[in-house]
Amino acid sequence: MNDQVTIVPSSELGLLGVYHLKRLWSSVMAARRGSRTERDDEGVLDRLVIDALGIGLHQAIEQLFLNGPTFSEFEAWIVATAGSPERHRVARVNALVSGMPQPEPTLRWIKSIDHCAPVLTQQDLLHWEEKGYVVLKNAVTPEARKDAEKAIWEHIGAAPALPESWYQGERKSIMVELFQHPALEKNRQSLRIHKAFAQLWGTADLWVSSDHCGFHPPQTHDWPFPGPDLHWDIDFDKPIEFGTQGVLYLTDTPARQGALTLVPGFQHRLSDWLKELKSGEDPQQQDLHALGSMPVAGQAGDMIIWNQALPHGSSPNLGSQPRIVQYINMYSGLGYEPVDKSV
Repeated sequence: MNDQVTIVPSSELGLLGVYHLKRLWSSVMAARRGSRTERDDEGVLDRLVIDALGIGLHQAIEQLFLNGPTFSEFEAWIVATAGSPERHRVARVNALVSGMPQPEPTLRWIKSIDHCAPVLTQQDLLHWEEKGYVVLKNAVTPEARKDAEKAIWEHIGAAPALPESWYQGERKSIMVELFQHPALEKNRQSLRIHKAFAQLWGTADLWVSSDHCGFHPPQTHDWPFPGPDLHWDIDFDKPIEFGTQGVLYLTDTPARQGALTLVPGFQHRLSDWLKELKSGEDPQQQDLHALGSMPVAGQAGDMIIWNQALPHGSSPNLGSQPRIVQYINMYSGLGYEPVDKSV
């Protein structure tokens, strides 16, 4: 079955009163039945709405595809998972989706960040332009960093002083499916982090991701490096637009301790490199390390932000301690055209 169906407009609401949420739900339900939907590229909007609700996009899609809930059940799951949505976030989402002016509190908040002192120096910004990444020192306070690290240890049921506990269970990935925790949310709301992204994007009117975490123990004979190795998180079938990605080191991370690895400056070469590939060759399946990869070391509390055009990935942990991180990104909703003009 591959019939095309028309899904509900973004203006149709449920009990939570969030524009576009029911449209997202109905679209996934249609796809689950094998139907095609009449949707333009709404990926950023889908992500924005879910992020604003404090839910990981992977969490939401998994819940919808695996369980096929009714819309009421989906809304109830959101509240049970992330709590009731904050009113100011709902108001901000609804203004964006409807094409209406942002609420005054939102505008004041954005303006206050725009007026904050820069956290990235001119040298940092020059490095960003040339190399495509920047290290924000002391992105969060030591207390906030320690609280997030503790949350991850508790979530995976391991202890820093018991190396044997680092490998227990069925975990086969360095990714930790922990999205909702006060310590993680506090870091997502870090003014210093927001200001850094604002300097790179040229605006403070940004949305923060509700991303997962990472726990990357030293590799052993029984636990070899699982990846992900160098890759991109972009769709090469679409025009490559400006975007960022970020990782917050919650522990000291020397270069050999599974540090983030990327290809500096490749944002300037990507377009020409893609043209040089033979027809049918997959960019993701090339020897990306041959392009000039390097690990980026950092101290606990440092955050690395990079241009999404850079090949990036984790690296084998040849150290003696785990690499523990929180993924945080920010992105713009500007330029979005309302899906439903009648909203």
